[in-house]
Amino acid sequence: MDDFETLLKKYEHVDKEGQVDQGDEELTFTSMGDQEEFVRIPKERIAVLIGKKGKTKREIEERTGTKIEVDSETGEVFITATEKTEDPLAVWKARDVVLAIGRGFSPERAFRLFNEGEILEVVNLPDIVVGNEKNALPRVRGRIIGRKGRTREIIEEMSGADVSVYGKTVAIIGNPIQVEVARTAIEKLARGSPHGVVYRYLERRKKDLELESSSYYEALEGHLNELEEE
Repeated sequence: MDDFETLLKKYEHVDKEGQVDQGDEELTFTSMGDQEEFVRIPKERIAVLIGKKGKTKREIEERTGTKIEVDSETGEVFITATEKTEDPLAVWKARDVVLAIGRGFSPERAFRLFNEGEILEVVNLPDIVVGNEKNALPRVRGRIIGRKGRTREIIEEMSGADVSVYGKTVAIIGNPIQVEVARTAIEKLARGSPHGVVYRYLERRKKDLELESSSYYEALEGHLNELEEE
């Protein structure tokens, strides 16, 4: 395993059972041989995924060379490769964009995932919320969002990642280092750390982010160049 793949694996989000966590209300199925993906997103996000006159769905299809079929009744989305699919990761990229929209991101913000090296991670809040009282989850959501959304904005500004709080999940888009910093801040808030402590953590990590992100993108560029030469 080369350095790039090791770095990606290090930041891959898995749950306590060692399985990739897709968050609540979502289900994915992959057929490696046929390059197909099956995803279920909340039904109230279907209209956003499709877009006005099908614009959003069509743009995802055009940018990835895939075909997307949406069941508006169930929220099921089928993504398949076509003869226009050139990127071997295209189906996965389309899947992640669909999932991001399903987790509350606007299409414009979800399209960040089309950039090389950007990933999506979904944090399932019930897995980390401290306290069993009825209002524990709404309280934690409020702590992450902050007054008029300011805490979420600070996490985004300091980490460089995009963050969406939706339902029982928090979705994060960025490079693996940015995602790791944002996820840590979110987990600290969910477990009861004072906002000031979290802000100080973000301030400390911000100083390292630019250098670490630069190293990541250099490793990514080198990896892509190696693939092109093969």
